[in-house]
Amino acid sequence: MELHEAGAVALRDLLAAGDLSARELARHYLDRIAERNPRLGSFVTVTAERALEEAAAVDQAFVRARHADHPLPRLHGLPLAWKDLLDVAGVPTTWGSAALASVPAAADDPLVASVRAQGAVGLGKTQVPEFGLTCHSENLVAPAARNPLDPSLSPGGSSGGSAAAVAAGLLPFAPGSDGGGSIRIPAAACGLVGLKPGLGAVPSDLSRGTEDAYGAPRLVVSGPLARTAADAALLMDALSGAAPGTEPHLDAASAATPAGGRTLRIGLSVRSPFEAHLPIELDPEARAALDAAVVLLERAGHRVEETDLRYDNRYHPAFRTVWTSALADLELPPGAEERLGPFARHFRARALARPKGQRLGAARLLAKIAGDCRIQWAQYDAVLTPALAQTPRPLGYFTAFDPEEDYRRQCQFTPYTSMVNVAGVPAVTVPTHRTAAGLSMGVQLIGRRGAEAELLGLAAELELAGN
Repeated sequence: MELHEAGAVALRDLLAAGDLSARELARHYLDRIAERNPRLGSFVTVTAERALEEAAAVDQAFVRARHADHPLPRLHGLPLAWKDLLDVAGVPTTWGSAALASVPAAADDPLVASVRAQGAVGLGKTQVPEFGLTCHSENLVAPAARNPLDPSLSPGGSSGGSAAAVAAGLLPFAPGSDGGGSIRIPAAACGLVGLKPGLGAVPSDLSRGTEDAYGAPRLVVSGPLARTAADAALLMDALSGAAPGTEPHLDAASAATPAGGRTLRIGLSVRSPFEAHLPIELDPEARAALDAAVVLLERAGHRVEETDLRYDNRYHPAFRTVWTSALADLELPPGAEERLGPFARHFRARALARPKGQRLGAARLLAKIAGDCRIQWAQYDAVLTPALAQTPRPLGYFTAFDPEEDYRRQCQFTPYTSMVNVAGVPAVTVPTHRTAAGLSMGVQLIGRRGAEAELLGLAAELELAGN
């Protein structure tokens, strides 16, 4: 087995035993990136020299820790990469936008700093859509990220470059961010496990607050993209800030075993809060993934029940208002507006023209809807939905159209994810079906607040039951 075929947990054990050096592992992945990234567009920036220096420092720290009998950081020597929405000191952040000057960042983003403190080695920055707005990873800055399962297709977004890199074996796992599905969508499109934690589960996310300036729930959280539930648990444990030598918040070993013999009550729903305003239809492949998940969950001993969930008909316009309003807050240099991509330019103009009262009203309404969602979902231990309504879309499927049609298509492609961000609860997407064309389709499991470990346990059960 080659190194990139091993899971992150296995690589961690090799590194911790001294059977593999961080520099050897970084060099292996950098070679794969050099070979495969030109076709996949996963990375915007590769920081090879810096990565090898970081890895050498990790190896030196390993010798000191072993000599002093000190515990190793949780991610000791493991390579990963950062979305090009996060600042990494000394590395340019483009935000996926040609409207902004690409200059080296002065300091690490809080998430980057916390993960680097856990011993991880950064290999570079990955592709995103402009400002992380959309469910694909195409922009005017660098070549589009492509899906390793079929490079003519999108890997999803906005963590699409990271998901493609993990799926192609260019990284063992990667942190992503999710403001409306941006971890779960690319995970589902690329055949990965993608966990969106609940708001506050990752301490560094709290540096941005729990609400925006208008009182809307904070939508964006950080979480792991990985090939298995155990690997996702390892990264989530590091993201949650567990100190070296302490019991993990999420034990990677226990997350890869069935959920303690408990029979969980799982509600099944194909209702979407977008359906009051848009026709939402499931592709046969999405239905097959959902049906497979039901069989696997019941085989694992859980009870799956049809639900009667209902969503406020005002959700779609309220979410759209809140989701795009941050564009009005952008501080752009003179002449930068014309360098925005069509989608960002269109929705920024609408946001700037929007009365303040409308934004406040949408924020208050979303806060109310969030509470209603949590009450309905709390009737069950978890709620099961499709991950995506459609198979992964071709490159240009969204961007070839005007911004309004682009937005409509995005909602129809992924109608089940944004409501989880609004509610502030955790959810995980898991692959459950392989199509005749070799694509991956999966499902989403929504949990109660604090249920990250339980969701990873369910993901592990689906993996075990499907093998």
